[in-house]
Amino acid sequence: MNLKIQKVLGEVPLEYTCELKYDGASISITYENGKLKRAVTRGDGFQGDDVTNNIKTIKSVPLQLKGNYPPKFDVRGEIILPFAGFEKMNQELIEIGETPYSNPRNTASGSLKLQDSAEVAKRPLDCLLYHVVANNNPNSTHFETLETARKLGFKIPKAIEVCKSIDEVFAFIEKWDIKRHELPYETDGIVVKVNSLHHQDELGYTAKSPRWAIAYKFKARQASSKLIQVEFQVGRTGSVTPVAKIQPVPIGGVIVSSISLHNQDFIKEKDILLGDTLLVERAGDVIPHVVLVDLKKRKQNSKKFIFPLKCPSYGSKTIKDYNEITKRQDAVRRCASEGFECEKIAIERIKHFVSKDAFNIDGFGKKIVENFWNLKLVRLPQDIFKLNYDRIEKLEGWGKLSVANLKFSIEEKKNIFSPPKFLVNTQFIQVDIKRKRCGNPV
Repeated sequence: MNLKIQKVLGEVPLEYTCELKYDGASISITYENGKLKRAVTRGDGFQGDDVTNNIKTIKSVPLQLKGNYPPKFDVRGEIILPFAGFEKMNQELIEIGETPYSNPRNTASGSLKLQDSAEVAKRPLDCLLYHVVANNNPNSTHFETLETARKLGFKIPKAIEVCKSIDEVFAFIEKWDIKRHELPYETDGIVVKVNSLHHQDELGYTAKSPRWAIAYKFKARQASSKLIQVEFQVGRTGSVTPVAKIQPVPIGGVIVSSISLHNQDFIKEKDILLGDTLLVERAGDVIPHVVLVDLKKRKQNSKKFIFPLKCPSYGSKTIKDYNEITKRQDAVRRCASEGFECEKIAIERIKHFVSKDAFNIDGFGKKIVENFWNLKLVRLPQDIFKLNYDRIEKLEGWGKLSVANLKFSIEEKKNIFSPPKFLVNTQFIQVDIKRKRCGNPV
């Protein structure tokens, strides 16, 4: 980093700020005349989901600033869920027989997109500020800007240091690589920034990121656990994926009990048998991944497990497609059924249909798809546009407002295509867009 900076700035004395990189949902908040005006996820204030009402329920987000503040400016922060709050939420779900949340990061991100702000207010979310964007900033450094923001009412993490050399930066990294385990939040690295705002302006940005900042990732956290059994899940494309069920083990504040084993080739490469002790890590401190098998702990009665020759959901044969490019069979086995005959394939395709990668129906999440399927409200994608809203309003957890919001989101998507033509029991939905015809996988 230092060499690249010197090419632009020359031999000038530099200071750096070192900050912990908290693992949550990025947020951009706009303030006008000291009042919270707008909050947007994943973005720079111009792109992302508007979550203003939900952000206003978070206690550490000031609605009205105090002191002297610019007439208009933006702040960037991370919405996080502390370990204690996450564990409490999961314990409450377990007590009522519901499936617990997978990790704090996804739970925090999903909370921001809930339709009911009152439900968001019940969750112990926190907001940690890490950047301020303002014209005519009276401060000369990034550190001073954050301290000014602290006085205005924002929550700034205490684990920030100004380092006057690269050696001090490395010392900060070494310290927090150990101390991060003591923190109440999930962290996955450190961000090092040039402290001077003038130097930041000179360095500018690349197409994707600022030249005056660099991220350092901590090594993924690992733990050992015994493989109890293997279950097989059917995905949207019919792929049959083996999932390892292990003895629950804490890794980085999250209890891990399931890990994808991908396909037969992966299992053969890792030489995984039932009863083995697996070394598991959370890749990027998020997704569990099998690193290796502890062969020293392998027992003589450890057994191989066999891939099902029939789909666990539909009962049809599982097949391997032949790849014309590689001239070999794919590693993944697939259900041979077509269209929406297989229940698991149908559910996953409907989930994809409402997702951001397809129709992007706001508020229509995976749990809702599963619930509506079990209630026989949805069997094909087109059923979404013919929902019985009177019946939904009577369901537990739903009310007039939440149903109205869902209906609005669905009605809004009816105008994307004119007119949509759905082909039943096929993998595709064909539509006319002006003069072009295209097919999109469901």
